[in-house]
Amino acid sequence: MPAAHSRAVLLLVAAALCWSLGGLLIKSISWPPLAVAGGRGLIAALFLLATNRGLRFHFSRVQLLGAVGYAACTITFCVATKLTTAANAILLQYTAPVWIALFGAWFLGERATRADWCTIAAVLVGMALFFADNLELANLLGNSLAALSGFCFAGMAMALRRQKDTSASESIILGNLLAFVVGLPWIIGAPALSTGGWIALLLLGIVQLGASYWLYARAIKHVTALEAVLIPVIEPILNPVWVFFATSEKPSRLALVGGVIVLTAVTLRAVASVRAGRSTPA
Repeated sequence: MPAAHSRAVLLLVAAALCWSLGGLLIKSISWPPLAVAGGRGLIAALFLLATNRGLRFHFSRVQLLGAVGYAACTITFCVATKLTTAANAILLQYTAPVWIALFGAWFLGERATRADWCTIAAVLVGMALFFADNLELANLLGNSLAALSGFCFAGMAMALRRQKDTSASESIILGNLLAFVVGLPWIIGAPALSTGGWIALLLLGIVQLGASYWLYARAIKHVTALEAVLIPVIEPILNPVWVFFATSEKPSRLALVGGVIVLTAVTLRAVASVRAGRSTPA
């Protein structure tokens, strides 16, 4: 339905706003990355269990695929952020649209258009400019994990989209619990958190993961898998905004140019998507 599609685009933007808090909050927690991934995963799972009704855990292949993709995406991104620069981790994770454009037709029957490929190219160029000052090629392991996170993000989005006629929330909850199980040994051995650290961890679990994926699970029923990763690509552009308010650290001119390119490309793609949805009969 056109109205549902337009609302879904807004939900994706809201989810991206929640995700964008991750970089600032993760840096304020003294735990190792796997402990952070596990701790926020448990909190997010409890939040989603409390805010969703009629959940059905049937453990089908696609439900488990979405859960594994979700857990792998969040865990590899946390570790990559510690091993390489945050710029590298974010840029390489957002190669996800390329994977969906390549495999979406086979897995979902959703073929990427020429406009989609042009948007992907513009986004990648803009993000490369945005993060140009902080990109590094030295850390092969960290960069590889960040690229793997992008592949897992794409797999998760396609698996959640495959469940559009049922519910994607179960995969997300299972994925958060899996992340908790993986991170549990590091949580047990982690140092005690300060009050500020606990607040940051709660915000990561409730807002940055819980609320964002509550929105995302509802949006993905009415948008394509490619839209579900292209529209939220504004998230990495928002990260430095929060850093600026917290530390007054200003982005460079090159970063501003890159940010404008990304925001313009995503905005045009979202507007075109909404218009196409309105012109399609319900």
